Amino acid sequence: MKKFKFFSRFSLSLLLMIAFLAISSKNVLSCEACNRLFLSQLKGEERAGTLVSKELLATIAAQEGIGRNNPVHTSSGWANNTLIPSDQPVPEGYDQSGATEGNRQGVTRRQAPVAWGNAEFQDIIRRDNSLPIPATSFVPQNTPADKKVRITLEEGDSYLGNNVMYKGFTIDGKIPGPTIIVDEGDIVEFTIVNKGNLPHGASIHSVNSQTSKYLGKVEPNDSASVVFQANMPGVYMYHCAPGGHAIPMHIIFGQYGMMVVRPKEKFELEKILNKEPDIEIFLLQHEYYASGKDAVEGQGKPMYTAFNGKLFRYVEEPIVGKPGDYVRINFLNAGPNLFSTFHIVGIIWDFAYWQGNPKNKFIGGQTITAGPSDSWVVEFRIPPDEGSYLMLSHAVGSTDRGAIGLLICDRDADSGKTYLSDGIKYSEEQLNEYREKALRTITPFGIGSSDVDVPVVFGPETPEVIVRIIGNSYHPKVVKVAPGTTIRWINEDVFTYMEGEFSGIHNVLVKSGPERFASPMLAHAESYSQVLKEDGEYIYMCTPHPYMEGKIIVSSDLSVRSVQYAGSGNVPTSKMMWFILILAAFALMIGIISLINK
Repeated sequence: MKKFKFFSRFSLSLLLMIAFLAISSKNVLSCEACNRLFLSQLKGEERAGTLVSKELLATIAAQEGIGRNNPVHTSSGWANNTLIPSDQPVPEGYDQSGATEGNRQGVTRRQAPVAWGNAEFQDIIRRDNSLPIPATSFVPQNTPADKKVRITLEEGDSYLGNNVMYKGFTIDGKIPGPTIIVDEGDIVEFTIVNKGNLPHGASIHSVNSQTSKYLGKVEPNDSASVVFQANMPGVYMYHCAPGGHAIPMHIIFGQYGMMVVRPKEKFELEKILNKEPDIEIFLLQHEYYASGKDAVEGQGKPMYTAFNGKLFRYVEEPIVGKPGDYVRINFLNAGPNLFSTFHIVGIIWDFAYWQGNPKNKFIGGQTITAGPSDSWVVEFRIPPDEGSYLMLSHAVGSTDRGAIGLLICDRDADSGKTYLSDGIKYSEEQLNEYREKALRTITPFGIGSSDVDVPVVFGPETPEVIVRIIGNSYHPKVVKVAPGTTIRWINEDVFTYMEGEFSGIHNVLVKSGPERFASPMLAHAESYSQVLKEDGEYIYMCTPHPYMEGKIIVSSDLSVRSVQYAGSGNVPTSKMMWFILILAAFALMIGIISLINK
């Protein structure tokens, strides 16, 4: 037993050493060793008999035969385990969408046979193919694809407009990710490539079949694919889904996009006018948050909202059309929290289709009501009355924060265009300029500019200050206290379950300051206290989630004039990163030895 305690303490010490070496990086890797260490604690004496140990171990046991944990899937070729380097160029045949922004272009797709092979559940497959409703999306993973899609997931910055920078997560370097367009019945190969420093994944709402066992928790510098048949037409959301608590977090941070399955059946106005739309718009409404607490409490309190990535994007660059033009809007509310009541001032829909399916037809209407991940297709004719038609959500609080656009009716307009839902991808040169000139930076999980994350000041009469860990962020992010104050961190994140990671587990590790200390891993409602006696600034992070950052300012002078934004440090050399990775592997080995010796 003494040997087990020694190994457990030693592995924790080594883990902290690894974290201290890594924290100066702008590209700190996610600490998988932290999750392994916490698992060993669940199985060991440290948490023996606790409710969290009992419940989490029961949850793990319940998932042992699910998804990637089921050896049947890998042995029979149901899962695609082939991983390719993240820096590999886009292979020939991969195409992000069936339309390009600008003039519409037709896309010719070949019809590929479905390679059923030795697939199981043949009776279910035969039944589904004989029904008068679409079959599920299941096809064996070796089925040749009509359409190949490839996206990259990473952490990165984006410029929101109005002097605001955003630090979050991106797809293909932008928020939202690319607009993906396929035809009903297409066999689709969907590949994700993780170019980031954290585990990522994907959930594809247009798939009526399993995706998490193929695309869940893809590690940095790896990739994975799933093959499916797009049998149900509509407007869908896709988003990052690495597993567990991290799924909603990665959505909140910005990893989502629109996927459209074009129907074989024509929409009603296309039938009546006997032509395709003059203008087609793919419009995605979404939210930006300045803290995890604002993102997960109540109905959410975003700092900004937007259409297709940028604040007031289509006020700055209006959508233009001619009198009488036929307009189709594919609308998706990606949320992740607010309802939208999308409306165009001066327009009544000719037709609206819930979820973008032509069979779900409504006649007329002033708005479409869409909760998070809800979608519509609306069709109308621009009246023969020139002027500006305002696009907005009639839930006007969110409209005031950026979700406004203009549809300009002009007889001389260059119409006949397609507007995709992609966010704007900026070059590194452009981003550097925006970083230098922007007046504000917001981020859900780290410390934004000082006008956003204003220090919360507590006087010497406050013996204990509570900092809550919620929504993968610390709240308050910046605290100013007198020497001798006790800081107590409490983990308020609840969702720790599901295959993927213990991503609701957090800790506190000081990476710079007069004193260095680290807490143990904290499950929900667990806490850690530390008395801070020495004056100075303590910058701290969460080891499993190194993008999380907070700051404690200890000072006898409790004014806030001198508060400055915490920097990110220098990038370590490649030799240092190799050294860190070797130490991480050694820490995992020690953890395994401790379990064996138990």
